[in-house]
Parts: sequence; C-alpha cells; structure tokens
Amino acid sequence: MLTARQYTREFISRFIPYMKWIGELKNPQTIVKDCFAGLTVALVLIPQSMAYAQLANLPAYYGLYASFLPVIIAALFGSSRQLQTGPVAVVSLMTAAALEPLATANPEGYLVYAAILAFIVGIFQLSLGLLRLGVLVEFLSHPVVIGFTNAAAIIIGTSQLSKLLGVTAESGSHFYETIWNVLVEASQHTHFPTLIMGVAALVIIFGLKKYAPKIPGVLTAVVVTSIVSWLVGFEALGGKVVGNVPAGLPSLGIPDFDMSIAIDLIGKAIVIAVVGYMEAISIAKAIAVQTRQRIDANQGLVGQGLSNIVSGLSGAYPVAGSFSRSAVNMSAGALTGFAAIFTGILVAISLVLLHFSQYLYHLPQATLAAVIISAVINLIRIKQIKYAFRVHPHDGFIAMLTFVLTLYFAPHLETSIFIGVVLSLGLFMYRTMHPHISILSRAADGELRDAGSNILKTCPKITLMRFEGPLFFASAMYFEEKVLERVAAKPDLKFIIVDAEAITEIDATGEDMLHQLSLRLSALNIEFVFARTKRQVMDVFVRTGFAGPDWSDHFYRHDESAIEFAWEKINDCSEEVCPLAKSHECPSRRLETHKLAAFLKKSD
Repeated sequence: MLTARQYTREFISRFIPYMKWIGELKNPQTIVKDCFAGLTVALVLIPQSMAYAQLANLPAYYGLYASFLPVIIAALFGSSRQLQTGPVAVVSLMTAAALEPLATANPEGYLVYAAILAFIVGIFQLSLGLLRLGVLVEFLSHPVVIGFTNAAAIIIGTSQLSKLLGVTAESGSHFYETIWNVLVEASQHTHFPTLIMGVAALVIIFGLKKYAPKIPGVLTAVVVTSIVSWLVGFEALGGKVVGNVPAGLPSLGIPDFDMSIAIDLIGKAIVIAVVGYMEAISIAKAIAVQTRQRIDANQGLVGQGLSNIVSGLSGAYPVAGSFSRSAVNMSAGALTGFAAIFTGILVAISLVLLHFSQYLYHLPQATLAAVIISAVINLIRIKQIKYAFRVHPHDGFIAMLTFVLTLYFAPHLETSIFIGVVLSLGLFMYRTMHPHISILSRAADGELRDAGSNILKTCPKITLMRFEGPLFFASAMYFEEKVLERVAAKPDLKFIIVDAEAITEIDATGEDMLHQLSLRLSALNIEFVFARTKRQVMDVFVRTGFAGPDWSDHFYRHDESAIEFAWEKINDCSEEVCPLAKSHECPSRRLETHKLAAFLKKSD
C-alpha cells in the first residue's frame, strides 16, 4: 500500500502538478526569464491566433479568446513546463471541417457549436487522462500522423488562396473541387490590392526570417500592413479587413444548444482530441529530450482536456499544443509553466486595459492568410514519408495512403485518419501473425547465421530455425506451417532444433500446437529440440508437462549443445554431409549433461 507521503506525491502529480515548479518562482531570475519568454510568445500568438480562428471559419477575435484561459490552464495542469497551448493550424482546419454542415444549415449556431466541440474534445481528453488510458491514443501510429500532417498542411495553405487573391468561390463537395473553383474565379476576378497586400506580408515574414531573424516577422507584417491599410483606405478599395473586434474578455458559461447536433459532433470531436493530443505530446517529448524533464502522457491529457473544456466554456474553439510557439518559448529561456501563464495574461491585458482590439480593425484578412501560409509551410515534410519507406515498406505505404486519402476526402478529414488507423492495426496484426523465421547454418567463420541472406548450404538431417516473435494464437498456425514445409522439403530430416531466444511469450494455443506438432513429428521419426528458451516460456512448458521427465534432454541453453545432441544420435559428424557439424567434433566425445533441472536453474 502507498504511504501517506507517496499518496500525497501521487495526488500532487495528478491534480496539482504546478506545485512541482511554483516554488522555483522565488528566484527572481526565473521570473525574469519566464516573463521574457512569455512576452516573446505573445508577440507571435496574438496575430497567429487570429489567423487560425479565421482558418476555423470563426471571427478573428475568437482566436484571442482561445489564447487566454486555455493557455493558462494547460500550463497549470499539464506535464510539460515549456509546452505552449492555444489555437493551432491542424486543429483549426479540423474544426472547420467538423462544423461545415452547420455553416449553411445553422449559421447562427456555428459559433455556439464551435464552443460545444471544444467542450466535448476536453471531456474526452480529460476522461482518458484521469483513467490513465493515454496509451489508447498510441493507436494513431506515426506513419498515419506523418501522412495526415503533410496533407493537412497542403490543405491549410491552399485554403487561404481565396483570401490571398481576394475572390469568393463556390464550395465543392470535395476540397480539390473548391480549390479548382477558386482558381477559375481568380483567373477572371483577382482583386489586385488584396493580392499585393498578401504578397507584401509574405515578403516581410520570410524576408525578416532570413535576414533579421531576431525581429518578429509575423508581428511586423501585421503592424505594417494594418498601417498601410489604414493610410490607403484598403477597405474602401474593396479589400476585406478584420473589422470590429469586441473589447473585453469573453464570459464563461455553456450556451443553449441542440443535444442531437452535439451528439453528431462526438465522433469528430474524438478525432480532433486524438490528433490534437498527439501533436501536443510529440512536442512535449521533443522538448523533454533537451530539458531532461519527465513527461507524463496521462497528465498531459488532463492538461489538454481541462484547457479545451475552459476554451469551450469561454466561447472559443478546440486548442492544442503548438510546435512553433513551444519552440519559441523554449529558445527564449522559459524555465517553468509561468511563461505560458504570462503569455495568457498579456493577451488578456491587450484586450482589456489597452483596448488593443480597436487597432485590429484595419488588419487585412490577406495578411492573416499570409500568416497561416508561412506557418504551415514548415509542416510539409515529404522527407518524413520517404524516411518511413526506408524504415519499413508497410510504414511508408500507410503514410503515403493516408496522405492521398486526406487530400481526396477533405474536408472529411476523419475518414482518412480512420482508414489509416485500421490499416496500421491490420498490418501490425499481419506482421505479428507472420514473424520472421530464419533457417540457420554455419558460415565460413564457424558462426551460425541466416542461411537465406548469407546463401549458406543447409543440413539435410538437421534444421535449425529461429522464430522471432511471440508464439500465440495469431502466429501458432504460421509456425506450424513453416515447420511442416521444412519437413516436406527435407525427406532425410531427423531433427528440428528451435532457437527460441526470440520467443518472448507463449499462450495456450501456442503450447497446444507445439504439443500436437511434436506428436506428429515423432510419428515421422523426427525429434523436436529447443535451445535458448526464455525462462518465462520454459516455466509454461514445465507447468503443462511439455517439458516432462521423458523429454528433459530436448532442452538446451545453447544452439551448439542442441546440435551436438542431434549429431550424437545421428552418429555422423561429416561436414560434407552437414555444414552444422564441426571437423574437430565427433560423436565419440562425451556430451555435457543438460538435465532439465540444471537448465531451469541457469536459464534466463
């Protein structure tokens, strides 16, 4: 049982994790570094959050709402000290896709259900975290995330073409149809003042990034284009601007909503919750490698869940951990979660005390489109898909298929993710059901190696095979098939030696198969011998009687001992007959004793 102190530590780590670092704020240097980092992130977050809100088809200031309380709550209850939570590109795109049916059917309720969506996402994440079920999220494999992220980045970037070109086009049933309509419309009705404003913003952002990286390019582009927009009367020229932004902070509460619509959003909310958390935990783990922190995946879910719940209660929309802002936070010297708290406080101050909202009126929407494009370019990493192919063809196939399906099914993004997850699990089961089996033979240097990959001659009387995986219900039949194939291919076969070092576990199906197979082989005058069996597997053999007293001399600690046992019985050690034999060995040499009791005593 847990002691009182251990119970207290467990409670603190799960429900008030900020107690681990709040005491460090007694050091003035820590506060200074965190405040500087928080300010640096706020300068990036404010314009970025407004852009992402528009990506979610929400008013720009909703991004600011999602950048206040959610940022603070995630920092207080999350596991990572440097993770910055808030509006992110992929989740914003998925929010727009999830709510798209409401855009025409119930435009008045669109804003309400954006908040409800965030609330459902938060409840799901929080539930997984409190029940310690964070491992379930890992069913979304890395290849699926790679393929989805690359495709989503392309979708996000191209979705901003209409705002960059200043045109309005009819939406198609598929995203690629919408983009085609935009291009057709732009070929005839491009609004050049809007295009110039957007291109100017892109030039500022990328130019400063390359030639003056210490100057915040996004903030500079926002300020410069807003001033130019005001001076030239951009709105009067037909350009679209952010417009009026309500001053003050959002009120907390759950708005009135239709339960049937909320239920319809649950499936999409779960997908957003999983993808958002995968993004957050991957960022947190990457940071932890450099800061040597211990990351608790379940606590991360709690932090992200509470953050989304608060986002929903404050009328915003789903949020997640941001890679770019977290990187800025860490590079700016953040030491504790107070840096993110300070970022949220600055967003609140900008809205309330300084009436920052009035200065956003003339901000061109083309600039926000440029901000999004500049942000998602870094998400396009085709090299990751190529790398997945090099790791394993199955992984590359899943990454590529998810990439293509995401582009095809957009805006229904959850479909591609579901197919990717199913394929990942299917291929995992296939690999588990068909683990690698090596036939070993002796190489020129005397070592036992894979005969197939090293093109080695095999023995007609002895087969030494290595089964590399658990022997359970899904792989037992495959093991039996391969053994019988070997029997059919070697008419003079007398011994099958199984190198069982890689058999990590065995279940009732696997043990029963071995028992029945040994009887079938015995009827053919072929003996089953095991070498290097794991202790946990050997214990099963002993309990079931498979390794009974009458068969105790069929289990060995080393492959060479098993081979020697077989040749003693065959009474022929000629290398010309079998490459497994050694010229310095002959059957007249007395075998070392390999009693079952001795094996169990010294085995792993």
